[in-house]
Amino acid sequence: MRILGIDPGLRITGYALLHAPNPSDFSSTPRIIEAGVIRLRPPTNPDTPPAHSIADRLLELERDLAAIIERLAPDLAAVEAVFAHTNHPATAITMGHARGVVLLTLRRAALNLAELKPAEVKKALTGSGRATKDQMQRAVQTLFALPTPPEPPDVADAIAIALGACRRTALETPQP
Repeated sequence: MRILGIDPGLRITGYALLHAPNPSDFSSTPRIIEAGVIRLRPPTNPDTPPAHSIADRLLELERDLAAIIERLAPDLAAVEAVFAHTNHPATAITMGHARGVVLLTLRRAALNLAELKPAEVKKALTGSGRATKDQMQRAVQTLFALPTPPEPPDVADAIAIALGACRRTALETPQP
């Protein structure tokens, strides 16, 4: 099974494709096929054309993600659910724009979708639903025996999201 994990963002969207030959086998760790980021052009000075509006970046995200999906051919996609921090409500709104485009692109590609809460992903990987970005990066590095922590943190998050979906799928798959 090939699982695409996506950590949506309007500046950087992390993605990772894991291959789990047998998702119900908890003794084996899936293999990372590819992991990276989609870097969206930041807005420029509105007085200096061409300005890259939120709409421009969303279009760029849709185009780049569609190309990744076509190239990697995942069986399942997993996306982080909406997270709203009371001190930063604008962040949830901004992420919601990117997340909406991601969901639309996945649906257009006819992919099955798993949505995982950020705390669920963090707890499954580190044991704490309040793990920091650094803790997530180090946990991914350790679990996948990587020489260095994945950079930027969005890559580690995407790997963790894909792994969470893999584990959830294994729990939901009927055993013979």
